[in-house]
Amino acid sequence: MAHPTQRTDGSVTSLWRYPVKSMLGEELDAAELGERGVLGDRAYALLDRTDGKVASAKNPRKWPRMFEFHAEFAAPVHRGTEAPPVRITLPDGTLLISDEADVDEVLSRALQREVTLQAAEQDRRGVVESTVPNPWLAQAEEYWPDMEGLDYRDTVTDFGLPEGTFFDAAVVHLLTTATLGRLHELYPEGRFDVRRFRPNVVVEAADGAEDFVENAWVGRTVRIGDGVRVSVTGPCARCVMTTLPQGHLPKDAGILRTAARHNGVNVGVYAGVLQGGQIHRGDPITVE
Repeated sequence: MAHPTQRTDGSVTSLWRYPVKSMLGEELDAAELGERGVLGDRAYALLDRTDGKVASAKNPRKWPRMFEFHAEFAAPVHRGTEAPPVRITLPDGTLLISDEADVDEVLSRALQREVTLQAAEQDRRGVVESTVPNPWLAQAEEYWPDMEGLDYRDTVTDFGLPEGTFFDAAVVHLLTTATLGRLHELYPEGRFDVRRFRPNVVVEAADGAEDFVENAWVGRTVRIGDGVRVSVTGPCARCVMTTLPQGHLPKDAGILRTAARHNGVNVGVYAGVLQGGQIHRGDPITVE
């Protein structure tokens, strides 16, 4: 914990991990942060057998049901070992384990598209022998709604994922409750639930800070707990995923529209890991 006299800028209020890209994930009390972010985060993804692209809720026209699937690890995740099997709950409540022989067929039927569940950390030989494109060079698609403030409108674009991963842009995503509160003030009808934004670390800012607090963190280092340090690389530009229904959250284009109008379509920030280690709910946050 922080020294009693040390200034802190907030504390960790929740931690999240998403074992399968674009499926609902799991909330954690503690997590290990390494060079690839939260251990086990985006460890798996679905690959479209037709075009080899990574399945992503960023293109809901092609993948309209991704947020109806829930993924969690079936065993603890340990550094230096392959990711353990993941337990996937299908929209109809069926439980599926990723190491079952028919996992791809079951998922393909549920999604009505031919898919392969693949691990980001599979060995190089497996990549060479794979019938799908090399996941070290993975691509996905993004649908841009017809909305003012976005780079494109009513079109689909391709984007490359960082080499060797199933992340969209960076390995860690931080978000403050102050930002969520400010967005709600601007659009009271909207439900700015953390789950819409899929962060890894949610921070409650100190001293009642308001507005888009983490915008000022870009280019700076954030210390989490005793020694974990991350470098904030840039703002997190949002997409159509934030507007999609999931659980009890309704479809709401106003979520993205509010971010576009008032904060350059950004909500939260991306970061890389400078020094890893264990982080916990309640850990102090210090911006250096």
